[in-house]
Amino acid sequence: MGVLRSTQSMEAEVEEMRAALLLGPGPGAWRSSGGGAAAAKTAAGAEEGAAEPRTVCVTGGISFLGLAVVDRLLRHGYTVRLALETQEDLDKLREMEMFGENGRDGVWTVMANVMDPESLHRAFDGCVGVFHTSSLVDPGGVSGYTKHMATLEAKAAEQVVEACVRTESVRKCVFTSSLLACVWRQNSPHHRRFPTTVDESCWSDETFCRENKLWFALGKTMAEKAAWRAARGRDLKLVTVCPALVTGPGFLRRNSTPSIAYLKGAHAMLAEGLLATADVERVAEAHVSVYEAMSGTAGGRYICYDHVVRRAEEFAELERQLGLRPRATAPPRGDAVPSFELCNRKLAWLVSSRRRCTHDAYLPVAYD
Repeated sequence: MGVLRSTQSMEAEVEEMRAALLLGPGPGAWRSSGGGAAAAKTAAGAEEGAAEPRTVCVTGGISFLGLAVVDRLLRHGYTVRLALETQEDLDKLREMEMFGENGRDGVWTVMANVMDPESLHRAFDGCVGVFHTSSLVDPGGVSGYTKHMATLEAKAAEQVVEACVRTESVRKCVFTSSLLACVWRQNSPHHRRFPTTVDESCWSDETFCRENKLWFALGKTMAEKAAWRAARGRDLKLVTVCPALVTGPGFLRRNSTPSIAYLKGAHAMLAEGLLATADVERVAEAHVSVYEAMSGTAGGRYICYDHVVRRAEEFAELERQLGLRPRATAPPRGDAVPSFELCNRKLAWLVSSRRRCTHDAYLPVAYD
């Protein structure tokens, strides 16, 4: 996997980048977000129009989704700087043997803590775009996502966006949120003839999430809102992707902790027609497609899913695979109308308009 570079010019570029990463930025490299940085970004934007840089940074690159995004970026010809938080992450990456030596396959690794603005700046410096896919998880490996972790996730989101703004080379940021940031609300519209559409204009109610201890949903909602606040009025293009429960080959082994946290309250989502899944490869492709369309009309939020779970048996199997104890769930009546209907038309339209693949093959929407 990756883009091999064999010419002398590429080798020289690799050696230059290796030296830059090892030495890091010099004194005063952490720039303010004032007019100087904005002017520099404007100049960088003019250069980008002539020959768009292909170097981007991915946070959380060791995660299930992060590695899929890296793989997709490499297939699209990008050079990727992979931001890792700990030595343990680096050791895991080496054990996977997915990439060659640092830089050989178009992937560079750099240590960066999402709570440390200086390390984020060093990781982002020289990149034109950032994909923030990292997410806090319970270090114990169980679904113990807490209220405190939700607060930390929001703080991390703010730090990442601030670092993007202050790094002169960065023009665009794709932020990974969650469908959970869209679906939870105080009052469900029962006894309606037609379901209420849940699209990118919908936000989860933070008070409702707190009252029901839906901490993972609260964290995703708070983090995305923090990102938008930090980017408002700044010289940075930001979009957010809101995927459903991310599945795919290996997700039970490599993504079980976030999956378990995601499924808190899943019985209510199932009953309301809001429980959905998204294949990791399609989510990764959505990230890259949105990023490449940001030079044009792409903007705002993008809901991403490819399957709505409608049968209790299907949900019970998902619980079983994750090692959860299935609870008795009354199957939805065949003639029952769900209270809500998920909508991903915005992303489907973007993908189809770019002609990368057909609407039906990429993110089908059920209109039954």
